[in-house]
Amino acid sequence: MAHNILVVGELEGGAPTKTTLELLGGAQALASGGSVSVAFLGSGASGAASQAAGASKALVSDDSTYDTFRGEQWLPAIQAAVEQSGADTVLMAQSVVGREIGPRLSHRLNSAVAMDCVKIEDAGGSLQFTRPCYGGNALATYSFATSPAVATVRAKSFDPAEGAGPSDTAQLPGAGESRVNVVSKEVIESAGLQITEAPIVVAGGRGLGSAESFETLEQMAGVLGNDKAAVGASRAAVDMGWYPPSQQVGLTGKVVTPDLYFAIAISGASQHMAGCSGSKTIVAVNRDKESNIMGFARYAIIGDWKAVVPALIAELKKG
Repeated sequence: MAHNILVVGELEGGAPTKTTLELLGGAQALASGGSVSVAFLGSGASGAASQAAGASKALVSDDSTYDTFRGEQWLPAIQAAVEQSGADTVLMAQSVVGREIGPRLSHRLNSAVAMDCVKIEDAGGSLQFTRPCYGGNALATYSFATSPAVATVRAKSFDPAEGAGPSDTAQLPGAGESRVNVVSKEVIESAGLQITEAPIVVAGGRGLGSAESFETLEQMAGVLGNDKAAVGASRAAVDMGWYPPSQQVGLTGKVVTPDLYFAIAISGASQHMAGCSGSKTIVAVNRDKESNIMGFARYAIIGDWKAVVPALIAELKKG
């Protein structure tokens, strides 16, 4: 069955974000002969449309007022994009934009929303949406009885689209008034590879015992390759001041979906697993063989991290 899909795009430096291209790749695979449209708001939207591979139509507004995200300004424009595209499915990133716009848009459209999806697939002509539940301890699959279906999607859930962007472009309305005034914005810079983009994440928890212990994890990430691996931390470790909040993995931190996730001295509480359960392979290093992380790990090393991790580093150096 054909599906008409609208992707709510986001811009970074005047270009589509990586997650936007991933959503376009997923939409292209799910459309099954239907149409794929993309909406961009803010400075550079028209130029970004040409880079939106996988879309057949772009709906844009270059109004710079959209550059600062305010939900009540974005909402009417996205609703107009839904109407112009004739979409029966709306996809957006599980981002600041998606977290606010998804529920508000579904209410406006008298429909429903599936948040934080990790998989969307066509099952006999009907799309099914899978998302974590119970703090990441289980997966729930939903179908929609209403239209359009609205969903926010985790990064790296789809392969990014490739190729040329759409030649058909239409205009969306400019931003209206807003009751929200953004008075300042603070950007936290983190050096090196971003934890959400890293194919390998080496994460440490409270069991490390000190902030200095993270130096060993940084050494391990360096051996794996600074262009491939990043260091993360559990909330407990961050709350103790052992590692920066920008590197926190979990329900109240970053959601990561690497190919390989090392959980070192992490018990695997549900709040932490909500941030890393999408990892393709989890390797756990823990003294407690009954810890919750063992239920998620493909490989487990039972032992003191102080002995295990240096041994891993030594073997990695040989490779």
